[in-house]
Amino acid sequence: MRNPLKLRKNRSFEYAPRYYKGEGNPYKIEHKLDKFRSTVQTNRGLKNKFSSALDDLKNEGDKNLKLRLLVIVAILVLLFLIIIDFDLSIFWTS
Repeated sequence: MRNPLKLRKNRSFEYAPRYYKGEGNPYKIEHKLDKFRSTVQTNRGLKNKFSSALDDLKNEGDKNLKLRLLVIVAILVLLFLIIIDFDLSIFWTS
């Protein structure tokens, strides 16, 4: 009989995949772009949050992004105004 006060230990197996010749744990789930993202690391504390925000501001990214976004939004607004049958002649003076 077992002792009812002792908990049973889980079995552990030392399994190594046969054909895996890589580095690290093959079962760790990680996206391949996680090492390039700044939001993956957990920043605790106010100072760390401010420093990560300043680091993000220093990285410019795509320089034409703002212009491209503005053009896309303008086209979508124009299409919306045409769909709802808005009178666009108020923008042109004759």
